[in-house]
Amino acid sequence: MSKVKSSETVKVVVRCRPLNRKEAAGVTGTPGGKGGIVEMDVHRGQVVLRNPHALPGEPQKTFTFDSVYDASSKQRDLYDETVRPLIHSVLDGFNGTIFAYGQTGTGKTYTMQGAWLEPERRGVIPNAFEHVFTQISRSAADRQYLVRASYLEIYREEIRDLLDPNVHAPHVPNVHTQPPHILELRESPESGVYVRDLTSCVCKSVKEIEELMNVGNQVRSVGATDMNEHSSRSHTLFLITVECSQTGPEGRQHIRVGRLNLVDLAGSERQAKTGVHGERLKEAAKINLSLSALGNVISALADGRSGHVPYRDSKLTRLLQDSLGGNAKTVMVATLGPAPQHYEETLTTLRYANRAKNIKNQPRVNEDPKDALLREFQKEIARLRAQLSHREGRGKHRKEDGCDGEGDEEGEEEVEKERNLQEERLEEEKEAIREDGSLLAVEKQRLLGEKEIMMGDLRKERDTTEQLTAKYKVMESKLLVGGRNILDHTNEQQKTLEKRRQEIAEQSRREREILQQVMVQDEETLELRETFSSLQQEVEAKTKKLKKLYARLQCVKAEIQDVNDEHVRSRQELEQTQNELTRELKFKYLIIENFIPPEEKNKIMNRLTFDPEEDQWKFQLLPPSESQMKKRLASAVGYKRPISQYARVALAMGAHSRYRVGE
Repeated sequence: MSKVKSSETVKVVVRCRPLNRKEAAGVTGTPGGKGGIVEMDVHRGQVVLRNPHALPGEPQKTFTFDSVYDASSKQRDLYDETVRPLIHSVLDGFNGTIFAYGQTGTGKTYTMQGAWLEPERRGVIPNAFEHVFTQISRSAADRQYLVRASYLEIYREEIRDLLDPNVHAPHVPNVHTQPPHILELRESPESGVYVRDLTSCVCKSVKEIEELMNVGNQVRSVGATDMNEHSSRSHTLFLITVECSQTGPEGRQHIRVGRLNLVDLAGSERQAKTGVHGERLKEAAKINLSLSALGNVISALADGRSGHVPYRDSKLTRLLQDSLGGNAKTVMVATLGPAPQHYEETLTTLRYANRAKNIKNQPRVNEDPKDALLREFQKEIARLRAQLSHREGRGKHRKEDGCDGEGDEEGEEEVEKERNLQEERLEEEKEAIREDGSLLAVEKQRLLGEKEIMMGDLRKERDTTEQLTAKYKVMESKLLVGGRNILDHTNEQQKTLEKRRQEIAEQSRREREILQQVMVQDEETLELRETFSSLQQEVEAKTKKLKKLYARLQCVKAEIQDVNDEHVRSRQELEQTQNELTRELKFKYLIIENFIPPEEKNKIMNRLTFDPEEDQWKFQLLPPSESQMKKRLASAVGYKRPISQYARVALAMGAHSRYRVGE
C-alpha cells in the first residue's frame, strides 16, 4: 500500500558565484569585483539579469524562483532552507533528487560537494550524509534502518560504476588500470529505471559513506579547459537508499524505502570559450547532447501539451525519469556566472530553470516494496538466531524477537563452559580406557576410536556454532537501530540549535512566498481599487497603464529575438562541433582506405550490429573456428621453417644463379 501525496512542482533555486580574479580584472570600473551582470533580491526570490550589450532604455530581464542565493551566501544557508526538508522526506519513505544545473565553471561541484575538511564550506552531499545518520540516531528505538550507497558516472553516454573494486584511479602507481565495465539500463514495473549490476555498499556511519565517496571521486573523469582547471567531464549520481522497518498498530512490520539521488551534472560548454579539441571535444559533444536532451524533457514537461516526453534520448534523462514528472520530490539548483562575457549562457540557464518550475511530480511513500533488502536481512538474522538457539539448547528461553546483547553474551559463555567440560570428560574417559588393563587391545582400540569420533563431532559442532555466531553478528551489525548514538557529538544543545535553524529557514521561506503572492495580487487588484475624480485623471492613469503594457510588449518582443539569436548561436556551435568531428572522421576513413585491406574491412563491417536498447553499435563475437589463430604453414622437407619457391630454386642453382649456364 502507498500513501499518495498531492502533486507538487519541482523546487527551483538559483545560486550565483562571485567574480574570480580573471573576470574581475576584465570588468572596468568595478572596484571590489562588483561588476557582474546578475543582481539578486534574496527577500523576494528574484534574479535581475543585465545585458552588457543592451541599448539605452532596454529593460532588464527579471526571473522569480523559490529561493535565490547571492555571492555572499553560505553553504549552510542553502542546505537548511532548501535541502533539509527534502532529506526529512526521504527518511519518511519518499524519493528525493537534488541536481545542480548550469554552465561549466559556475560552481556546481562546489555546491554539491564543497570543501570536505572545512565545516563551513561543506556542500550538499557531505551535509546530507551527516543529516541522514544524525536523524537515525535520534529516531525511536523500535525502528531498524539499513543504509546503502551506490556511485556512478555517465561518461560519453556510457554508465560506469565508480565503486567497482576492479577499477583503479589512473594516477595510482604500480597498479594496472583495467577498462571500466560498462553498465546497462533496465526498467521494471516495480522499481522503475535502474542500473543492472551496480555496486551497492551497506554503510553504518558517516565515515564509511564518505570513504565510498572519496574512492569514487578518485576514478571520476575530470579534465582542464580554458574555463575551468578541474572541469567535470561526466555526470555523476550518488544514490543513497534508506530502508526503515517499524511495527505498525496491528503488530505487523512495515518497511518504508526512501531513495536520495545526489546528481552533479557536467556543465554545458561552447568550444570557442573552452578551447577543447581531440578527446576533450568528443567529451564536450556528449555532454552538450545529454544536457540538450535534459532541456527538451524539461520543456516538454513544462509545456503540458506534449503527449511525448523524450526520456529515451539520453542515459541521463532516463535515470532522472522519476525525478522529472514522476514519483519523487525534486530540487534543482541552477548555478550562474556573473561575468559579462557569459551573458548568453547565464540567460539560457535562467530560462531552463524558469521552465522547470512548472514541472509537476507525484511523490508518494514507498511502503512495503517487493525489492526491500531490509526484510531479507531480518529474515536471515531470525534464521541464524533460531539455529543458534537450537544449537545452544536455549530455544525455549528465547523469544521470537530476540534478547538483549548482555543475555546473548552470558548464554555464549555458559555454552562455551559446557563444551569445555564435555571435552575434559571425554579426555578423562580416554585416559581411563588406556589405563584399564582388563580390556583387550581390540576392545580398547574400538572404545578409543569411538571417543575420538565424539571429540571430532564436538569440535565440528563448535566450529559450526562459531561460524553461525560470526555470521549473525555481521548481519546484525549492518542494521542501524533508532535511539542509539551513532554520532558521538550529537547532544541536546546541537538538537536545539538545528531545530532553531530549521524554524528560521521555514519562516524565511514562508515570508518569501507571502511577499511574492502579495506582489502578484497587487498587480491584479490595482485596477479594481482605482477611482478617478475627473476624466483627465482617468486619461493619465490609462496612459500610464498603456505605457506599462507597451513596455511588456517590448520585453516579449526582445525575448522572442533573444530566443531566435540563442537558437542561431546554438546551431552554429553544433555545426562547428559537427565539422570538427566530420574532419576527424574523414581522417580515420583515409587511414582505413589506405592501410587496411578491403577483405579485413569487410569482415569488421559484417560483425557490426546495432543495439537499439543501448543506442550504439556493437561487435558480434567471432565463431570459435574463426577466432582461433591460423595454423602455421607446414615446414618444407628437411628445413626447420617454411621457405618460398624462389628460395628453393636458389638453393638448387647455387650462387649467382642468374648468370649460370645450363649444361
